[in-house]
Amino acid sequence: MKNLLYKITCILAFGGLVMSCQEEELNLDNPNALTTEQFWKTENDAQLGINSVYAMFYKDGSFQRWMYFRLDLTSDEGFSQSPWIELADWTRFQYINYNFWEGNVVTWRDTYKAIFRANQVLANVPDIEFQNEDDKKKILAEAKFLRALHYYYAAILWEDVPLVLEPSQPGDLHQQVPVEQIYAQVEKDLNEAFADLPLDWPADQVGRATKGAAKAMLGKAYMQQHKWQEAKEALDYLVIGDGAIYDLVENYKDNFTHLNENNQESVFEIQFGDQRRGGTGEGPDAAVSSTRAQFFAPRGIGWSDGQARYWLIDAFKEESTVDGDLDPRLQHSFFYPDLFEDFGDRTYGREWEWGEDEAWFRKGARDYYRDNEDYYSEVNFRLIRYADILLRYAEVLNELGNTSEAYQYVDLVRARANMAPLAVAYPSIGNDQDAFLERLKKERVLELSGESVRWADLKRWGDLETQASVDEIADRDPDFNNFVVGRNHRLPIPQDDVENNPNLDQHPEY
Repeated sequence: MKNLLYKITCILAFGGLVMSCQEEELNLDNPNALTTEQFWKTENDAQLGINSVYAMFYKDGSFQRWMYFRLDLTSDEGFSQSPWIELADWTRFQYINYNFWEGNVVTWRDTYKAIFRANQVLANVPDIEFQNEDDKKKILAEAKFLRALHYYYAAILWEDVPLVLEPSQPGDLHQQVPVEQIYAQVEKDLNEAFADLPLDWPADQVGRATKGAAKAMLGKAYMQQHKWQEAKEALDYLVIGDGAIYDLVENYKDNFTHLNENNQESVFEIQFGDQRRGGTGEGPDAAVSSTRAQFFAPRGIGWSDGQARYWLIDAFKEESTVDGDLDPRLQHSFFYPDLFEDFGDRTYGREWEWGEDEAWFRKGARDYYRDNEDYYSEVNFRLIRYADILLRYAEVLNELGNTSEAYQYVDLVRARANMAPLAVAYPSIGNDQDAFLERLKKERVLELSGESVRWADLKRWGDLETQASVDEIADRDPDFNNFVVGRNHRLPIPQDDVENNPNLDQHPEY
């Protein structure tokens, strides 16, 4: 009412000045809804901007929830018996509705939302005056790292997607490009990010991208393209180069709880917390936690929408430690019926009632201090840890014909689990590259199962490219009986996006 009276007074008193009076009213700044022009002015704005890109890890389509369904349950390590049939169908290659939100659209949306935020930083921060130009360079490098990370997973999941390098406008119709161009941009961003990222951060900034994280992601991108020499050069930095500051922690379990996070084995981990218990929107109470434990917990503890395949339990029991015991990694990787008998481990304070061939992922579960799960797990997700880098380095060396040199890096990982050196346990491998790779596939499962790397592994190894290899996978994961070679190696693009953008084509196999 006061606003209306003020306008009337303006009209009566100033007559011809009414337009300027109205403009003054319309141009008032709303501190709760700043425009792009009003923001991006100060160093603090730049910092808030890059923080908003990291915040995309806390959204449903990313590593807060649904990415694990895409990377863990769709692989031969996991599956779903969810009563929500359509959800379970999207882990067993039964793609009917390409617009299914939880199975496809939300991850597509949040991927490009993260890319949009990174693009905003890259477009606007260069014009902001900083007291220290190195601080500006770091922020721009972080944005390039995060844009590359999200494009890497877009390439893994959908392959040929739009390449967007500027802040989008509502009417933009972005051009789809082949996956090779996506990887080329990933490489460019990571190489440029590496130059300006620090080796490490102060304690109050831990969790931000580092030089090591950039080289690790670069190595992963090169490996997916079979650029073995380039991958070696990237991983050299972490293993034998100036970035060789990482090591394996003594206790394997420390990689999966909130008690020893950001430790010496962590190359890059997503920082989760339980201090806010809201939703996953943009409000001030938005959660910064993970729901993985809730969705993957055994029956009676969580929703049990994701389970582990039992062949993984058998794989751990194929070889004993040098002392004749079970591989200790099994205890910390899975819940399964004989867990108490094998390790004296009741978990969550009680014995279990489950089928004899059922198993659940344990990594990230909170049974070490509570008896149930919820939507607000504070356990960080170790997106890249040094054990993965060592096994990747061995794979790259083997592909380059340096099989004998590769053994030592596998042995470092095996030694923590008190397993005999590879050459002692499996002397028949020798310098046979194919035999070494087959064993390495098993070593990666034993060390990294349930850590969202298996789907990319299967693609890189070519195990999804022939019917014979898919049939082998189906022997341990019946969901792969639904897998169509040449089709299900990538997701369909959300159909609404295809229909609304003439520059975007649905994958021809769909």
